Amino acid sequence: MSEQKGNKPFVPYVPASKSLPEITGFSIVLGVILAILFGAANAYLGLKVGLTVSASVPAAVISMGILRGIFKRDSILENNIVQTMTTAGEALGAGAVFTIPALFLLGVEINQIMLIFIVLTGGFLGVFMMVPLRRMLIVNEHETLPYPEGTACAEVLKSGETGGSQAKLVALGFVAGGLVKVLTDGFKLFKSEVQVGVFKFQNAFVGTQIYPALVGVGFIIGPKIAGQMVAGGLMASLVLVPTIAFFGGESAQVIFPATEALRSLDVAAIWDNYIRYIGAGAVAAGGLITLIKTLPAIFQTLRSTVQSMSKHKKHHLMELERTDRDIPMKWVLICTAAILLIIAFDPFTNVGIIGALAIGIFGFLFVTVASRIVGIVGSSSSPVSGMTIATLLIVALVYKAFGYHGNEGILLTLTVAAIVCSALAVAGDISQDLKTGYLVGGTPWKQQVAMMIGVLASGLVMGYILTLLDNAYGMGSAELPAPKAMLMKILAEGILNGNLPWDLIFIGVSIAVVVEFMGLNSLVFAVGLYLPLNISATVMFGGFVRMIVNGVIKRKKEKEEGNTRIERGTLFASGLIAGESLLGVVIAFIISLNLNIIPANVLIENQWLPFIVFIIICALLYIATVPRKKTN
Repeated sequence: MSEQKGNKPFVPYVPASKSLPEITGFSIVLGVILAILFGAANAYLGLKVGLTVSASVPAAVISMGILRGIFKRDSILENNIVQTMTTAGEALGAGAVFTIPALFLLGVEINQIMLIFIVLTGGFLGVFMMVPLRRMLIVNEHETLPYPEGTACAEVLKSGETGGSQAKLVALGFVAGGLVKVLTDGFKLFKSEVQVGVFKFQNAFVGTQIYPALVGVGFIIGPKIAGQMVAGGLMASLVLVPTIAFFGGESAQVIFPATEALRSLDVAAIWDNYIRYIGAGAVAAGGLITLIKTLPAIFQTLRSTVQSMSKHKKHHLMELERTDRDIPMKWVLICTAAILLIIAFDPFTNVGIIGALAIGIFGFLFVTVASRIVGIVGSSSSPVSGMTIATLLIVALVYKAFGYHGNEGILLTLTVAAIVCSALAVAGDISQDLKTGYLVGGTPWKQQVAMMIGVLASGLVMGYILTLLDNAYGMGSAELPAPKAMLMKILAEGILNGNLPWDLIFIGVSIAVVVEFMGLNSLVFAVGLYLPLNISATVMFGGFVRMIVNGVIKRKKEKEEGNTRIERGTLFASGLIAGESLLGVVIAFIISLNLNIIPANVLIENQWLPFIVFIIICALLYIATVPRKKTN
């Protein structure tokens, strides 16, 4: 019997005594399709802005719209399986793009089998390592760990009769985001970028870009986080770049890491040669600060895990209620050990026993941390970057101590970090799904199997998607800056080759520390500092729409309507993200085939047109939040 505080039994929406269809042919097919689509969308988004979003709520809405609306199937547990598979797929995409693109940036020969091996081993480890934690984190701490996304998704599933209208919001957002992407990057009808200088302020600039996905991200994360992110971008464009240009504008000296005299560098070159490294230092410091701040939770989690395992009584699978049956621990241990042994001796990555041990140790440690942290602050605030950076730094030093250096050592370090990052990204997101399942009455072992199917579906195509995007847009380009992966590459190269511009790195570290002392989120600020202002400014526009909605809600003081408006806006914003991201992948596919179905550039030379389109997107997002009037 599932327990709650005070030994009062918790009864889920579908009680243990009742069975409904869960893993069915419908749920598997739909779940696989959505896992691949949202995995590709999250990969594109992560390469674009260095941030990803959870797909559990939009996946639940879409699954209800299809299963209930089209196929007239009304099993809430079947819908739960679909959103579980989708979340596993998009989580794998998030974990992959933070590290694996660094291999593309290194210029090494990319093997599709190696990419598939990395994401699948990391994803499966994330699932298996989460299994023994479910009862401790989800059941025993039901009242203390809210798991916000998981709880919200459960509410969406329980209010399934509204799934049709909610699905329309996602669809409308998808159409709007996809249409703008096709017109700008497909048909190249008009420019997507607006950037101008500042009057009588030499080398300072401001600007934005028409990225519907980023407007959606800004709405979801809210004005506070979006504002801190754009503050980092303004620090770079209005402070650091003009300062470097002012003091070095007349200098004929070549200052490392640039290869040309400072006075010959334009704004873009200054940013590329100097701000990139300052931003990298700030992001690394912000990630580690976030990790350090979670140390009390880490120690508490590890202590609770040990105590839980020592007190855990042996249960036979059939003695447990349906809602409390996990994959048997025997199979979890066997599969985990087998994966680590395969990693140690596989010919694809060659990380060896050192890498396998590091993956086993850091994997379980950080999976435990990630699964608990997201229960408190949600998946979007999980310190995945900090934990991956910590793994990368330690593993790089270990490989260097064993005599590895150059591209070989960098490749091994990045591979280990990529597997660990994939594991903890998957574990963090699927812990939200297990909370959803706990609330609605899902069968845990069936959810865990569904997670592995979602990981498998997304993992088999993720390497191809990354290669496709690299061929079409270029990793590290203005179109796909791949900020987190670029950071991993910079750190790995610097440690193993000893050629980092440490002064610039420490300037960035110092900025992050100062920002943290100001009470701001240093990691969010640092991401804004590292990314071009055009990206963070676009995110802020979405945050600004959310701020207006919040103001309207506050004036009306109607909590129920306020929650409805935020929910509607989040669904439309999710559609914007999915529409632009998936059409970006489609355009990349067309480019890779050298098909001539996209016409030549017919650019409309109107500098205000992009801004007008941008305002229309923001207006549509606001309109989508307005609840429909009920008719009698």
